Amino acid sequence: MNSGQPLHTPAPQEALVFGKGTFTYEELAAATGDFSQANLLGQGGFGYVHKGVLPSGKAVAVKQLKSGSGQGEREFQAEVDIISRVHHRHLVSLVGYCIAGTSRMLVYEFVPNKTLEFHLHGKGLPPMAWATRLRIALGSAKGLAYLHEDCQPRIIHRDIKSANILLDNNFEAMVADFGLAKLASDNNTHVSTRVMGTFGYLAPEYASSGRLTEKSDVFSYGVVLLELLTGRRPIDATTQLFLEDGLVDWARPALSRALAGGDYDPVADPRLDGSYDPVEMARVAASAAACVRQSAKKRPKMSQIVRALEGDMSLEDLNEGVRPGQSVLFGEAGSSGEGRRLCWGLPYSSDMNRVEQVTIAGV
Repeated sequence: MNSGQPLHTPAPQEALVFGKGTFTYEELAAATGDFSQANLLGQGGFGYVHKGVLPSGKAVAVKQLKSGSGQGEREFQAEVDIISRVHHRHLVSLVGYCIAGTSRMLVYEFVPNKTLEFHLHGKGLPPMAWATRLRIALGSAKGLAYLHEDCQPRIIHRDIKSANILLDNNFEAMVADFGLAKLASDNNTHVSTRVMGTFGYLAPEYASSGRLTEKSDVFSYGVVLLELLTGRRPIDATTQLFLEDGLVDWARPALSRALAGGDYDPVADPRLDGSYDPVEMARVAASAAACVRQSAKKRPKMSQIVRALEGDMSLEDLNEGVRPGQSVLFGEAGSSGEGRRLCWGLPYSSDMNRVEQVTIAGV
């Protein structure tokens, strides 16, 4: 899903200026040291991100979007107009944008403390305390709930992952990178001809058929919860791309057993060394299991996850009144293979293998 292809750098005279909140090419080039390698913060499927400093002294992150998105100037400006009106303490704010020839640039506020992925999986770093993990889980859930339920029109992020959750110096979470999110239509479903996102986080229905709803984001958020809870990556990059037993496939039965028996040590990050609140752990485990359900319709809304993490919603309500470990919606449905099939459907790795085949075939 990532591309290392360099972006077209437009000539300064190509820049177009429209109204408030816009930047010229010259302004952004000056702010980023001419988009220097030293200021490169990262790159991904949507483009390159550079740190910049505006003349006012404000630090920003400048994202150069890959050309070829097919968006015209009016469509891009309309989408930017909507995103620029999104304001929430757990969402990274859009400062402005630049249209330069065929290129598009988005200017976001700069968040100083890197990403959740860095702090959770970076080598040589101290283990993240449980209270910090819970705070990050709750903050990012609130940001997503705002996008899904309080924005008009509603916004589907499409690429929720630990690398897109930025942290401030107090380790408060800020969801980033919704600059190319999909605005939800009135019919509640969007079918995309080009699946966008990151393997290991993709909801199975979106990966296999392109059907996109808010529940696709809920699944991806559930994978982030699994990372926070277990300390594991969604996909082990040291082995093959698609594992026979990836994080989601491993976690589903493991969480069911933990929730049914009340023993969370087998699923908790061993680096925590048992230093966690079992009640809070139960909330996170139950929320994660609910979010990664095979059926999109049976996944909760993000506002329900917020309530569950805050302790304002019982786990029985989160799981539709059925105890974990006894439910075809949540856990192992008895000892029969049929029960387990009804519970989860195909293993997550099977869905991802089908996506790999489709991607290779160029469909």
